[in-house]
Amino acid sequence: MTLLTTDDGVSIYYEHHVPASKARATIIFSCAYCTTHENWRGQVEPLVASGHPVVLWDLRGHGDSESPEGPDAYSIERVVADLLAVAEATTPDAPFIAAGLSFGGLASLHFAVGHPDRVAALVLVDSGPGFKNAEAAAGWAAQVERTANFLETRGFEAFVAGRAGPTCIGSKPELPAARAAAEAIRAQSVSGVARFGREVSGPAPPVIDELATLEMPALVMVGENDKPFRRAAEVMVAKLPRARLLVIPDAGHIVNIEEAELFNRELIAYLAELD
Repeated sequence: MTLLTTDDGVSIYYEHHVPASKARATIIFSCAYCTTHENWRGQVEPLVASGHPVVLWDLRGHGDSESPEGPDAYSIERVVADLLAVAEATTPDAPFIAAGLSFGGLASLHFAVGHPDRVAALVLVDSGPGFKNAEAAAGWAAQVERTANFLETRGFEAFVAGRAGPTCIGSKPELPAARAAAEAIRAQSVSGVARFGREVSGPAPPVIDELATLEMPALVMVGENDKPFRRAAEVMVAKLPRARLLVIPDAGHIVNIEEAELFNRELIAYLAELD
C-alpha cells in the first residue's frame, strides 16, 4: 500500500502504474463520490500497454485513504490540494491528464481552474460543472444528505445492493469489475464518506463560469442512458474551448465498467490524437 501525507497530515492512498518504456503523459483517475480507486481498475492494463503511466487514488474519507476528524478536514480546496500532492508524487516534472467520473470530474475541473499549467488534458466522464442555479444546488445538496443518512442508518451493503447500485458499480453488477468495485465500496468508512458528502460533494461550488478559461483539450464522455448527466455534458462541451463529446451507447453512469472495452478503446484513441 502506497500512502502520501498531505500538508494537513492526512494519509492519501495512491497507486502508480508505469509502462516499461514511458513515452506518453500520465493519466490520473479521480473517483466518484462513494466509490474507490478500484472502480478504475479496468483502465490500468490497457492504458499502460499504450504507453501511459496510470495513477489511481482515493479521495480523503474514501477507500484506503484516511478519514480525518478535524473541523477543517473536508473541503473542495482540500481535495484539490490532495490531487496536487498525488500529482507531485507521481509526475512532478510534467503536466498530466486529469480524468474523473461524476464528482471526480468536478474535482478535476476545480484542479484545472486552480492549476492550469499542471493539466495537459481533461477527461470528464458522466460528470458536470456543478450547479449555478440556487434551487438546483439545493436539490443536489439534499440528495447528498439523503445518501449520507442512508449510509449511516443502513450501511454500504444495502447501498450497493439497492437503488444506488447503478450509480456506483454500474448497471451490470454481475461483471467481475463491478463485483470488485462493490467489495471495495463496502469496505469503506461510513463516517468518512458521509462527512465528505455533506462538506464537499454536496456544497461543492460550480465552475461553469470558469470553463471558457480552460484552454487544454477535453474529452467529455457520458453514457447514453445517464439522463441526469447528458445535459451537463452538453453544457461543458459548449463552454470548454477545446472539448469533444462522446456518448457511449447502452451505458449508464459507470460507463468505464459497463462498457469497458469501448471506453478504453475510445480513450486510448483520443489520447493518441493528443500525442
